[in-house]
Amino acid sequence: MKKTLKLMLFAFLAFSMFACGEKKLNEEDLKKAEATLFNDDKTINPDLAAQTAEKFCRFVEQNPESPAAPSWLFKALSIYITTKDFAKSEEVCNKLVENYPDYSYTPTGMFMLANCIYDTEQHDLDKARAMYEKILKDYPDNEIVPSVEKSIEYLGMTPDEIMTKIQLSQMEVEEGVW
Repeated sequence: MKKTLKLMLFAFLAFSMFACGEKKLNEEDLKKAEATLFNDDKTINPDLAAQTAEKFCRFVEQNPESPAAPSWLFKALSIYITTKDFAKSEEVCNKLVENYPDYSYTPTGMFMLANCIYDTEQHDLDKARAMYEKILKDYPDNEIVPSVEKSIEYLGMTPDEIMTKIQLSQMEVEEGVW
């Protein structure tokens, strides 16, 4: 009898979990989460970052047709990049590119992934170059193109090498003026 009661209780709990499902998020929930994300000094609270980004992603999964969906996905991407969660950054950026290619900040998200994660953190120059080239191909008129072109030019260089190249460039310009 005791065993049957435990089994029935377990079945009831399992059924309740599936029947209720996840709470449908709305933008007000996201705004509240976003408001608590930052510390007083405007830095991201690392204890809340992943939880907040996941909430943003869940909203997008629940509301893919919402006009606000790409914006919340971009915010999630920004959080994952800031906290250096490489796998999540790549996953969310791919969703942004695949599902919202016409969103105005999609090329910026791609650039952030290429520059901050692939190039700077992982030193995966092939992945960075491929992403930069995809931006140039898919978004040739976007305002981020000059930054992408410079990133390709400086790809794989150390900060000192970049500074030397910039200084030499400036000297050539100055010599041309005189």
